This record gives sequence, structure tokens and C-alpha cells, in this order.
Amino acid sequence: MRKIDAIIIGSGQGGMPLAKKLAKAGWQTAIIEKRLIGGTCINDGCTPTKSMISCAAAAYTIANSKEWGITVDSYRINLEKITDRKDKVVSKFRDGATKGLEETEGLSIIYGEAAFSGPETVTVRLHNNDETEEILTAKHIFINAGTSPKIPPIPGLDKVSYLTNTTLLDIKKLPSHLVIIGGSYIALEFGQMFRRLGSQVTLLEASAQLLKREDEDVAAAVRKVMETAGITVHTNANIHKVEQTGDTVRLSVASGGQTMAITGSHLLVATGRTPQTKALQPEKAGIALDEKGYIIVNDRLETSVTGIYAIGDIKGGPAFTHISYNDHFIVYKNLVEKGNASIKDRPVPYCMFTDPQLGRVGMTEKAAREAGFKVKVACLNYENVARAIETGHTEGFMKAVVDADTDKILGAAILGAEGGEVMSVVQMAISGGFTATQMHEMVFAHPLYAESLNNLFTTLKK
Repeated sequence: MRKIDAIIIGSGQGGMPLAKKLAKAGWQTAIIEKRLIGGTCINDGCTPTKSMISCAAAAYTIANSKEWGITVDSYRINLEKITDRKDKVVSKFRDGATKGLEETEGLSIIYGEAAFSGPETVTVRLHNNDETEEILTAKHIFINAGTSPKIPPIPGLDKVSYLTNTTLLDIKKLPSHLVIIGGSYIALEFGQMFRRLGSQVTLLEASAQLLKREDEDVAAAVRKVMETAGITVHTNANIHKVEQTGDTVRLSVASGGQTMAITGSHLLVATGRTPQTKALQPEKAGIALDEKGYIIVNDRLETSVTGIYAIGDIKGGPAFTHISYNDHFIVYKNLVEKGNASIKDRPVPYCMFTDPQLGRVGMTEKAAREAGFKVKVACLNYENVARAIETGHTEGFMKAVVDADTDKILGAAILGAEGGEVMSVVQMAISGGFTATQMHEMVFAHPLYAESLNNLFTTLKK
């Protein structure tokens, strides 16, 4: 048994910086990784998908180049080269992350699968030829083990060759028809990407709208983007069964009062994520879980067991890389700097990297009204944004929710070119307590997309 100061389970976007900071603060630290350094973001999520999405965007620009007065006679998609490029980008990020950990004094990397054997003890089944075990004990343990794809109990699904967001990244042959179960971020980003690369795409969403947590007008606008791109969308879709014949997957689907048969060459299951808690055996440490298996934490990210913390997706709540990264600040400030940091009331910005992007921060209109606010809503179509007209990217709209009593901005949805960047400007305004009137009167450089925030908040004056 090796006694150290801190054990970190998982090398995601919260675990890695926390491990380095604790080690540099003089804590003898070990970080345990069962698969690849970097977690989901680097290996299966943000880095690889955005690398491939950029290739699909290039294909779209070429295919539609006549709109900009440029004629391209022909082009072809080389999916193998696209995935090779993606792999190089991922390797660069992962190798850099690994090197950063390896070069940190006082920090050791252990490759293996961790499980609790007590409140302060973790047993690691090492990834070596002997499959030996190492037992570690520490007063402080941080769980950054993340989530994995959630597979719904659809009859026949376990008997077909379906793909997840991880396995779809490595296919070398372009699907002739990609059928996607799901209607949120992963489904929409992959759906648009493969449509632009040349696949027929069908989306099946069980809820009444895509992006079920967004306002209806935002979800409807996103659906229009998908359908304009040639993607078939079925909402309120109830999948009765799935079966496979040779290379063809067949789904029996009820939607819109009728039952239909949908066949495809490939099937992507993108119905959410599930926490990777079972293998950790949290019950042996007394760690409380919620009904879905996520680790329950307080506002300081401490679990039901003193000294054990959960950061990132495994604790539930917003499942974003930047939230995991911010989590590490919370625990570090409190434990090392003796601060009083909390996750309570922190902003949760996020961006869906479809084209156009959907940048979101703060409250939706629906949430604001349910919370009892008297709200004003500002809307501006991208067709009226100068920069969008000049660049030829006029799809989408801006929406801001404002407290009618105080004029403070409660939230915003920016569906449009560089929507995430424009949303970040609004986020800073919210954090700084700016009012809608101040944003209306703000001086922005012309002709930026952000400049259109002047006009967005002007709509409240009409």
C-alpha cells in the first residue's frame, strides 16, 4: 500500500490541471487513467469532432462556392484522409497533455482501472502483462471518471452493428444513409457533418422537438437548419424495433400518427450519456449516488464522504468540458488556497458546433418565466446583421431574455455564424451586470458580428 496526499481518478479536463497544480503545491499526487490521457474531450469529443466538422465545412464551402462567384468544377470526399487528419490533431493534443503530466515533479501517472476499497483507499488493476494491483491511500480523492454513451433499451438494438460517437469517428467508408437516434448536440453535429460529406441522414428524436431543453423557437430554427441541409427529421419518434440484414439496418418507427420503416447503411446511437460509476464501486467508500448513478456533490464539489470530491461529467449537471475545467479551480482554491469557492450561480455557457453555431448562456425564456421574472425578449434575424450579409452567412437569429423590471440580461441564444463568440460577449455583459440599454448603446467595432448586439437590444425600444 502506497500512502500519498491526493488520488485523482481520470485524466479529463478537470483531473489533469488539478493533478499538476496539487503536485506543484507540494502534494504527492497520483493520477489514474484506464484508457487514454485527456479524457473524452481530447479523444472522443471536442477535439476529434471539431476537427472533422471543419473538413465538412470546407466541403460545404466548395459545393456552394458559386454563391461567392467562384466556380469549382468537381471535388471528392476522402473520408480516410479526413480521419487521418483528425487522428493527427488528437495525437498532438494527447501527447502534449501526457508530456505535461509526465514532466510534473511529485506527480505519477498510473495506467489501470480504479475501484474504491474504502473511504480513503483505491485499488488499481494495472494495465500490464501480469494484471497486478496497486493499492493507494490518500486523505483527498478526486473523481474525474466521466461518462460513456447511453444505449436505450430498444428491442433488437443489442443485435445490430450500431455506432456511438466514439466508434463513428473511425469509420473509413462514408455511410450512404446514416440513421441517427437522438436529437441533441452529438446527433446534430454528426448529422450535419455527414450530410455535408455526402451521406443521406435521418434524425429520430423521441421528444416533441430537437434540443428539448431549449426554447421552442430556438429548437424550431435549428430544425429548419437541418431540414434545409437535406436532413430528414422525425420528432415524437417511437422506435418499436431494430433489425439488421447484411449491411442494412431497418428500424420500425412510429411518428406523426403513422408507422414507417426506415432503412440505413449505418446507425448512430446518440441518446445521451451515462456515468461511469459502477466500476468504481463507490458503495465501498460510502459515496452517495443519485437515481441515475451520478455522484451527488455539494456546492464545493465534495461528495457525501469527507475528502472525496467529484468533478466533471460524473457528478451530473452540465456536461461540458469547460465546466469540468472550472471544477478544478473550485476544489483547488478551497483546499490549497483556503478559499470559499462554489459552483452556485456560476454561468453555464455552451455552444453547439453546427453551422450555424448555437451559442447559449443564462436562462431560456421559458425558464425565466417559470422563475417568475417579468421578461422582455429581444430578437434579431441574421438576415439583418451587416457582417452576415457581407459574408453570405445569414442563416439563424439572435435572442436575448431581459428582466423587464431591472433591464438586466438574463440569458441569450445566438444561432448564427460565430454564434459562440457572440454569446461570449453577452456572457461577459451578464457577468458584469450590464443592462440591455447599455448593450444597445455600447460601441462595438464595425463590422463585427458582435456589433449586431446594438441592433438586437434596439428591438426592445420599438
